[in-house]
Amino acid sequence: MRVLIVNTSERTGGAAVAANRLMKALNNNGVKAKMLVRDKESDTLTIVGLPKSPMLHWHFLWERFVIFCRLHFSRKHLFEIDLANTGSDITKLREFQEADVIHLHWINQGMLSLNGIRKILRSGKPVVWTMHDIWPATGICHLTLGCHYFVSRCANCKYLPGGGSSNDLASRVWQKKQQMQADENIYYVACSRWLESEAKSSALLKGQKITSIPNPIDTHIYKKGNKEEARQRLGLPLDKKLILFASQRVTNENKGMSYLIEACRQLGDLCEVVILGGHAEEVVAQLPMKAHPLGYVNDEQRIVDVYNAADVFVLPSLSENLPNTIMEAMACGVPCVAFKVGGIPEEIDHLKNGYVAAYRDASDLAKGIEWILQKADYEVLSQQAVHKVMQCYSQQSVAVKYLDVYQQAMAFKHYGL
Repeated sequence: MRVLIVNTSERTGGAAVAANRLMKALNNNGVKAKMLVRDKESDTLTIVGLPKSPMLHWHFLWERFVIFCRLHFSRKHLFEIDLANTGSDITKLREFQEADVIHLHWINQGMLSLNGIRKILRSGKPVVWTMHDIWPATGICHLTLGCHYFVSRCANCKYLPGGGSSNDLASRVWQKKQQMQADENIYYVACSRWLESEAKSSALLKGQKITSIPNPIDTHIYKKGNKEEARQRLGLPLDKKLILFASQRVTNENKGMSYLIEACRQLGDLCEVVILGGHAEEVVAQLPMKAHPLGYVNDEQRIVDVYNAADVFVLPSLSENLPNTIMEAMACGVPCVAFKVGGIPEEIDHLKNGYVAAYRDASDLAKGIEWILQKADYEVLSQQAVHKVMQCYSQQSVAVKYLDVYQQAMAFKHYGL
């Protein structure tokens, strides 16, 4: 079986990381998988970049310009919505024509247009679409943040100036998405049971097959190591309890840094904070305790060292699907604390391998950190965290589940089963 995984980026963002890991998991389990990306960064032979063209950047710029205009020239929400009004036609590429299954992942910001996806659907090839957020089930947004218009029809969008209208941009893109998949079948896969439930409630996906499979992780790379040696390599203190916070951009409001800052105020001098991600230095002064900004790190072994150096990983996100960072920390034996939102309670088993705090409650976040560092049996938590990852998120377990989905999608496409 030949599978073509399609994602905007090779490495940037959680979806890119997950798609890369899935490709490796499939290739390690007898599937010939390749990945097609717009932003190719390595020389990996199984990753193919779109043919070089000035149009690749133009697709991105044109969509942002249209959104910018619709936002009345405000940058607010500029990267929180997508229209898929422009993109590349991949159906003529050799990799597409050779594939038995087309597997879409995060294809926004000018990678694929709705018309391009329609061409893929009309090619006759079975299409699987892994949802890394809610965008395939809404008009234009990636995060609904409590909005439920998508249950019936997107309109009156809160991301648009004035709260939108009954026939706003979200409503019109919703209609185009309906037309895109009219009389066509897509096998949707959500990365968490929570997102699966959200997707099944969307009127846009009514009649489509939807299931959930978690992202995989390579437990040969992300594994428990020597804490003292990891700290020595990173230049971190050996005699302090360390909290780790990690995000692609730590100043992103949805990642909840303000809640971590408040929790740290309540913790006093119990620990110090390690910050991994872009713009880390911008939040150091706001923390009431000593902080160690490590910036954005690409090297995977260094990232593993960062996890192993920590005593607890904290992710106070306000919206999440199934965060790779929690999975990575747990694989390294680091207990996690996060809010009860999205798929996080599926990863963290409360009081067994970590702590699930009440949503937007900085005091409970602090309570969870203190519980792990001072009250719980730390070694048992650590062992249970590793066990959960090995049992649920290993490459082999996830690959087997996707193989079943591919076979079902192929049978459904060719035989109408």
